[in-house]
Amino acid sequence: MRVAIVTGGARGIGYGIAQALAKEGYSLAILGRSSHTDVKERIAQLPAAAQPHLYFQGDLANAQHRTAFCRRIMDTFGQIDVLVNNAGVAPKVRMDLLETTEESFDFVMDINLKGTFFLTQQVANLMIQQNRPGKIINISSLSAYAASTNRPEYCLSKAGISMVTKLFALRLADHGINVYEVRPGIINTEMTAPAKTKYDALIAEGLTPIRRWGTPQDVANTVSALCSGKFSFSTGEVINVDGGFHLREL
Repeated sequence: MRVAIVTGGARGIGYGIAQALAKEGYSLAILGRSSHTDVKERIAQLPAAAQPHLYFQGDLANAQHRTAFCRRIMDTFGQIDVLVNNAGVAPKVRMDLLETTEESFDFVMDINLKGTFFLTQQVANLMIQQNRPGKIINISSLSAYAASTNRPEYCLSKAGISMVTKLFALRLADHGINVYEVRPGIINTEMTAPAKTKYDALIAEGLTPIRRWGTPQDVANTVSALCSGKFSFSTGEVINVDGGFHLREL
């Protein structure tokens, strides 16, 4: 049996990752804010090769929820092989950098960065206690380096995830735990739906060398490859899944 945690795994990119790992035989522990009723059908559709998948309704920003989630995983499965830090939120309202509020800043940073950091810390300690190889994969964004002045808190949170990757990669290498960062680009999900017309035009004009939207499956395929063990001599790596957006052309 292999067990993978996927935060935010009940929809969007996270659900694509959950589908890919479930097909490969992982038992999943999914953390999300949606109610069990809202996600029950989607969870039931995931193939189950080993024990039934676990869905835990909780807030990544809440320390008690994180602890209860980890306790439930160990009580249910007794092990953790992979952690995919996918959960993230955008600002409820995009505001200019000079008008961004502390409330919006705290909302985004508490989930995207603080919650991810401390869940990773907790899971890393459990992995060390297991004394077996593990993988931690952080889903960041092109916003880790591409500045958007109308959502600064989101950009800062994703830039922080890049440093989280480096820090844990260094600290956990001696324990056989590899840490990676996956940077999605423009991915077709509920989060990007409001900007579809804008991005359709930009992509057509050559914003990305590969002129199409990315899909959750594109990200999931990358996560799957990193979980395969074929990158065992790599850690701290950043994989761009962005259609080539990160390239610079004159």
